[in-house]
Amino acid sequence: MNVMESWATSTVIAGFLAAGMRLAVPIMLAALGGIYNERAGMLNVGLEGIMLAGCLGGFVVGFHTGNLWLGVIAGVITGGLLGLFLGFFTVTLGADQVVAGIALNLLSVGITSFLYRVIFGANAQPRVEGFPRIHLPFLSQIPLLGPLFFQQSILTYLTYGLVVLTAVIIFRSAWGLNIIATGENPEAAETLGIAVHRVRYTALAVGGMIAGLGGVYLSLDATRLFLDNMTAGRGYIALAILVLGRRHPFGIMGAALLFGAADALQLRTQLLGIGIPFQFMLMLPYLLTMVVLAFFVSRTGDPAALGLPYRRNRGDR
Repeated sequence: MNVMESWATSTVIAGFLAAGMRLAVPIMLAALGGIYNERAGMLNVGLEGIMLAGCLGGFVVGFHTGNLWLGVIAGVITGGLLGLFLGFFTVTLGADQVVAGIALNLLSVGITSFLYRVIFGANAQPRVEGFPRIHLPFLSQIPLLGPLFFQQSILTYLTYGLVVLTAVIIFRSAWGLNIIATGENPEAAETLGIAVHRVRYTALAVGGMIAGLGGVYLSLDATRLFLDNMTAGRGYIALAILVLGRRHPFGIMGAALLFGAADALQLRTQLLGIGIPFQFMLMLPYLLTMVVLAFFVSRTGDPAALGLPYRRNRGDR
């Protein structure tokens, strides 16, 4: 029992859990945004680009105004606008959703790098103060769970709230049921009076806003600076999180914590000098992504109309 108590209260374990949670939050937010998209039948491969744009938008406004909350709002609005931008091509024009998403990712990488150098200069590396860690009374002292859930920043607590709110919206609200109906059978949904295009546009905007918040978390909280392509594939990992979490908010939360723990593990094993090449440890989160997609992608029960364009008042898609 003493061994278990010392393990549970170890600063190493506590630090590992806290780091795993911090690394899980941006992936969790991107995947939460993806729920709205995929439940509405929209395969948003552009989550990576939306997150990256949110990183820059939030950082620029937060740095120049000195108000981090204005930066959060800017990053969220940036994500929402990019969601609508993607919707124009995929909903209105009926473009291939995968191709449009990849194009958005490539565009975002180039534009954010260019704008950062225009605004700050080629060699500048400005930083922001970031959000402080808030230790909730009593709850933060719980072994294992305290450092994991209750010694985090305000954006992390906001993420918890978004998990619950998303579950209520998707499964307990009329709009959420409209989203699900649109993703399963848009023709039948339209015959019931549901404006399919409007639902999909709104889902892309809301999903983009939440993914943009994930980008804001990276630049204003986790790193407190902006780097080229700093999302480093987290948007793609979020797509795997959607599969593993079965497009359910609580399932996504658990899957995101798993990936966050893998990321934290690879960072810490590099410092321990255990003889494993650090390049292999860097691959760990991405290897986990490939395993998830290989073994679980066929078992998730995708929405029937996922990835399929819809033409209003026409029998073809």
